[in-house]
Amino acid sequence: MEASTLTALPIVLALELTSGDASPRRTLSRDEAAELAALMAEDLHALVPQVGQARLAVAGALFDAVELLRPGFPVWATLDELARRVPRGHLENVVAFGTHDGHMPAQPLEPEAAFADGPMRLLPITVLAPESLADPLSEKLEVELVGRGEAGQRTADWLMRTLGVQLEHARYLSRNDLLALTCVQYEHVNLAPLWTLLEAALLTPYRDESALSARGLRMRYVEGRVEVQSPADWLSSQNTDISQRGHDLAGLVFELRQYAALLDAHHLPLVLPGTDAAEPATGYLLETFAAADAAYDAPALYAHEAPGLGVVAVTLAQRGHGGRARVLAHGYPLHPRALGPLVADLSGRYGIASDLHALGRILLDTEGQLGAPTESLH
Repeated sequence: MEASTLTALPIVLALELTSGDASPRRTLSRDEAAELAALMAEDLHALVPQVGQARLAVAGALFDAVELLRPGFPVWATLDELARRVPRGHLENVVAFGTHDGHMPAQPLEPEAAFADGPMRLLPITVLAPESLADPLSEKLEVELVGRGEAGQRTADWLMRTLGVQLEHARYLSRNDLLALTCVQYEHVNLAPLWTLLEAALLTPYRDESALSARGLRMRYVEGRVEVQSPADWLSSQNTDISQRGHDLAGLVFELRQYAALLDAHHLPLVLPGTDAAEPATGYLLETFAAADAAYDAPALYAHEAPGLGVVAVTLAQRGHGGRARVLAHGYPLHPRALGPLVADLSGRYGIASDLHALGRILLDTEGQLGAPTESLH
């Protein structure tokens, strides 16, 4: 049967490492991947004998869930494509892809060092089944893997010996199982709204989806990205006591940074509404309101700070006569490394020096909104 007529059924071998343990390796060589694939084939055939009528493809690489659960599922998509190129019958219809000269055969199959220390490592597998077998085999895998998908002892022993780790569990999961497991994990840490958006990006990317964070920040998945309400806009809708709002804003920015880090790990861009979709990821959010007015002083940059969070916002403003400040822009660094590029962006846009005046606190105006000093700080 032609490879193009085979249906891809994505599964994974999930390795739960003993607490405190970490694998020093992220990939397997070609020979190692072939050895492991043969052991996996035995395990899966024992669980679901119909697997023997399909092609099994294994990536000899250890991933974190955030790397596998990205729009378009690029790791599985790459594995599928490579597996379809191999002539049917090659290696008894079990194919494995490992490193040659230290590199995997395609970039999406290279695990990222940033995610290598997680307690669960995931080896991607694709079952390529003939069309007539795909639906019943998919149903059988969903039932059998979740019920009794523990890897065989030979497979587990090989993994521990080769990777130099101790395993609590080694279990086969369908991709649906992995999605459900990740959903539970995000719900457990109060990030269920994040999962709502991520699930839409993964499973129904053609459909918009909205969510509200635990602190009431509006978010929307649309056309491959997540649009988020700006902290200043959120602040304008609050009716709490003004003395409390600075603390509330700091909490909101902390939450926003959590979302930003996870969305970035899942390769979902986070932007403000109205942002040009072609703009590259920057690590910060920036909203501009007005051009500089010659009737006011030269624009200056002010850093709003909160304990434990550092700079939570940068305001570009002009001081004017009569004790007024004219706000031109707000920027929000989503991680510490983004502060420099944010300041450089603002100084470049407005043609000013990149001097950043530290406020030592979150400065709100008389209406409880992000503001700027009305008098010189010097």
